[in-house]
Amino acid sequence: MKAIVARDYGPPSSFALADVAVPTAGPGQIQVRIAAASLNPGDIVIPGGAYPVRLTFPHVLGNDFAGTVSAVGEGVTAYSIGDEVFGHSVPRALGALAGAKNPSVTTGTLAQYAVFEAGTPFIAHRPASLDVAAAAALPTVGLTARALITRAEPKPGETVLVIGATGGVGTTVLPLLDGCRVIATGRPGDRDVLLGRGATEVIGYDDYPAGGVDLVLNLVRPTDQLREAARSLKRGGRLFTITFPPPRPEMIDREDVRFELVLDVDGDLGGMREVVGLSPLITGRYRLEEGVRALTDFAGHHTVGKLVVMV
Repeated sequence: MKAIVARDYGPPSSFALADVAVPTAGPGQIQVRIAAASLNPGDIVIPGGAYPVRLTFPHVLGNDFAGTVSAVGEGVTAYSIGDEVFGHSVPRALGALAGAKNPSVTTGTLAQYAVFEAGTPFIAHRPASLDVAAAAALPTVGLTARALITRAEPKPGETVLVIGATGGVGTTVLPLLDGCRVIATGRPGDRDVLLGRGATEVIGYDDYPAGGVDLVLNLVRPTDQLREAARSLKRGGRLFTITFPPPRPEMIDREDVRFELVLDVDGDLGGMREVVGLSPLITGRYRLEEGVRALTDFAGHHTVGKLVVMV
């Protein structure tokens, strides 16, 4: 089969479209004929060697997908051949980060076929109301956006600062802040898109308000670089982040602020069935043969929303 692979640690320009063996479904697994996959930062960062993860090469890239079940392993009863499915998994090499309850791991979704664990909340049947491209774009950003809203509990009338609003998570979470005054960070050219997704105001990446913010959602900055953002919060405000390193009070010098990392590796805050009503923003579509260019564009350009590879 055809797949986008990393042959060694390196930048996206070193990735390649290659022929690799079709993975087979073992006990408790499903094989899926991939129809579409979307790109995430991990597709670049992990094979780039930034994390101490030992990959086996050639490494097939990709986490998020939509497709059709093409084979079922022994013991699988929730899925049948021909079922339309979608979801999120991490490379098998990162299995230790996939959660302890029902880990969702894959052989790589930027490929014609991939294998997944069947018994995980991060894979579900795709409803007919969700088209293939949207289903592939939704998993990681939808799960993250929903977890953020569940934990942060924004209330109508509150002022919310969204740092990194132009990305996949940001453009998915903005519509969920209905009723709030939403200040979104972005570039001048992003203004119309962000206002259309629900932002009230668009500011530069370092132009934080002087105060009056109830809630900060940090989607891009390293957690130890949020001191200035924290100063925009009212006394008793909340700051939620999806980035590392894990937050510590001294990073923001605000003992009165609730400062937390949102990382739901076990799906305790909801799985794929709970995010089907969310609306990801797709701004680029590529064919599998263009997968290397898609990853190169994603790494080198300012991307708004999600990029999808149609397989």
